[in-house]
Amino acid sequence: MKTKILLRIAAVTALLSVGLTSVALPDSRVTLQLDSAHLLMGKATTLHLNLVGPRDEKAQLIVPQDTFNAKVEVMKLLKADTIDHGNGRWEINQDILLQSFDSGDYRLAPVYYISGGDTISSNRLVLRVYPVAKDSLTLNDFADISDVDRKWADYLPDFIVDYWGAILIALLLIGGGIYGYIFYMRRKKNPEVEEKKVPLLSPYDQAMTDLSALRARNLCERGQEKEYYSVLTDILRNYLMRRFGINAMEMTSTQILKALRDNPDTRLSKKYMDQVLEIADFVKFAKVRPLPVDNVRTYDNAVSFVENTKPAPEPQPADNAEPVENKN
Repeated sequence: MKTKILLRIAAVTALLSVGLTSVALPDSRVTLQLDSAHLLMGKATTLHLNLVGPRDEKAQLIVPQDTFNAKVEVMKLLKADTIDHGNGRWEINQDILLQSFDSGDYRLAPVYYISGGDTISSNRLVLRVYPVAKDSLTLNDFADISDVDRKWADYLPDFIVDYWGAILIALLLIGGGIYGYIFYMRRKKNPEVEEKKVPLLSPYDQAMTDLSALRARNLCERGQEKEYYSVLTDILRNYLMRRFGINAMEMTSTQILKALRDNPDTRLSKKYMDQVLEIADFVKFAKVRPLPVDNVRTYDNAVSFVENTKPAPEPQPADNAEPVENKN
């Protein structure tokens, strides 16, 4: 009697559990459908998966990744397409390519959908795979050898065809390097050739030419005072180097003024350089913007310094000199 009661309790418990499981996801379904349930061996068919149910980001859709049967392989899992139906429901569609190389009838594995603690299973389909007809397996003889139209690139090594662009650039660089080296060596052996082609102006003429060109650029009028004074001082430094051998390009303004003070040929003209270097340092280092009258005065002082320190002209013998009388 007790045994019968226990059996009845177990049966009721089992029915309740099944009922609870089926009610847990009343609006969810997973459906599988084949494009064709008949397949030729070695060919492929598409399995369509459709899921409709409550939206659950943590839910899992378990799809076989390799095989749906020991004889039916998964060629490719295509990207799933998710549709939001609103009201907390969604739909998932996914296509799966299947392939089989053995003839026979195969029952495919189901797809499972796990949401929370509940699991639902899809329907199970049967796929029939037919063998390939023997006629289609007939092997033909090898074709005769035929001539192939070849291009000039077919006769080149593969690495040249694959990397011809990089090889061309490398050859141009090597050729340019060789040409530059040859030009440098020729210039080194005959440095006077270039000097003969372009005769240098005297230090005075070069300085006056550069000063005139600087004034014509109108840099101060365009607000480029810093560039103006940089070019102006470079012209004077180059003049001091060529005219008196003072390495002014490597010297500070203080050092230049000391060198001018120590040189008897520039001592009297040093006052012009005092004003030029002073205002140039203010503009270049203190970012001072001088007045237009200061710019004109600085230019005039630079010209005065060059004019006052130019070499004196060599005396020319007089053609009409009267003969000196001999009083003896």
